[in-house]
Amino acid sequence: MSTIYTTAEDAEEAFYDAIGRGDLDALMATWSEDEEIVCIHPTGQRMDGHTAIRESWRSIFESNPRFSVHIRSKVRWESMLISVHSVVETLFLEKDQTTHGPMLTTNVFIRGANGWRLLSRHTSAAAEAADNDDDPQNGQKHTLH
Repeated sequence: MSTIYTTAEDAEEAFYDAIGRGDLDALMATWSEDEEIVCIHPTGQRMDGHTAIRESWRSIFESNPRFSVHIRSKVRWESMLISVHSVVETLFLEKDQTTHGPMLTTNVFIRGANGWRLLSRHTSAAAEAADNDDDPQNGQKHTLH
């Protein structure tokens, strides 16, 4: 039986934790069972569906078995059934002392019978240093009506 994420934040935390451990099965368990899931990597490559997304992350883990993602400047919009998170990511590769990023990411979560799951993820390179840590809106939750 898969984990039931009671909040979108729990699902997001599990997603990034799976990345840090290089755990493909745990990462895929955070995705919705919906057939129409989408993942867009910073390269612009778009993957549709479980098979394509799984294969892309398998390839990423194969070439970079250990890396972590640092998140900052999180903005969230939530309703009863959907949660949209806009975050700034910085990658840290295990054997490389340089940071990679920042990258701008939008994670969209949907709430279903099995809790919150990732429905769509779109990441792109930031045009400039995205340092919004002083932004008064930083990390605030917004409610969709």
